[in-house]
Amino acid sequence: MDIIILDLEWDSAYSVKSQRFVNQIIQIGAVKLDENCNIIDTFSVTVKSRLSKKLTKRFVELTGITNDMMRAGIPLAQAVEQYNAWAGKNTLTMTWSTSDLYTIIENCKFLLPSSIRFRIEKYADLQSYIQNEMRESGFEFQSQISLANAAVMLNISSDGLELHQAKDDCLLSVALLKRFFNRSKMERYIKDASNPEFFRRLTFKSYTLSNIKDDNIKPENLIFKCDKCGNISKCVTGWKYRNGWFSANFRCAQCKRMYIGRVSFKKTYDDLIVKKRIIDIKAVESKDEKPVQSLSEKV
Repeated sequence: MDIIILDLEWDSAYSVKSQRFVNQIIQIGAVKLDENCNIIDTFSVTVKSRLSKKLTKRFVELTGITNDMMRAGIPLAQAVEQYNAWAGKNTLTMTWSTSDLYTIIENCKFLLPSSIRFRIEKYADLQSYIQNEMRESGFEFQSQISLANAAVMLNISSDGLELHQAKDDCLLSVALLKRFFNRSKMERYIKDASNPEFFRRLTFKSYTLSNIKDDNIKPENLIFKCDKCGNISKCVTGWKYRNGWFSANFRCAQCKRMYIGRVSFKKTYDDLIVKKRIIDIKAVESKDEKPVQSLSEKV
């Protein structure tokens, strides 16, 4: 299976039809590698904007792609078809972080006909792979690092490359991949992008539940045990929602202790994350706050 390193350069432009700004793809660059990480071929195409006659000043300064270069480009649909024909089948596509995937999704939604989509069969996040390999090699960093900074940390030269030009960014990515290339280690990063669930998972945004009657909330999620004696307590008020937390007063049937139980719910693609807190009513009253009053369960 060949490996394709893919990189996109995009510029923000306003779409009158969609009534929103769209990160339109202006350049597609890619490098194809064989199973031993040797370069087989390269791909580069500039896309003519269909949303604006001029690129933003920031984009031009960052990439070096001029308005004349953009105007001499080809339509996005044609560029994607050329890329797909070049990429071929049975390939693993890698990008530096998943940001290019979000741009692909956005362009497919607003700028491409439904019949044309980027060919991505298997996918792996190159940034995630390189960062983990760097940490195992002793490098320390807290947040995600850019392609250029990773190259500097690894003493990999970018001489002769124009960074933020799509194909040259791919060539620098190849140099980093070669440093840590290990096909068996890469296996756990590979996802099946041909499965629609891959993109549903990618675009899913976690959210906090604010309705106590939400179907994701089960009765057992609202059960509290006394933190003093460990017995199940009885909820004696309705639930109140504030700042991401549901609160209610509880009375322990065993030791008669009264307290406030607080619970929050965060929905992710796979799970419901439940967090609980027990707060002494006296501690709340000492801050001149009122304990939870009896309310209806509707939030």
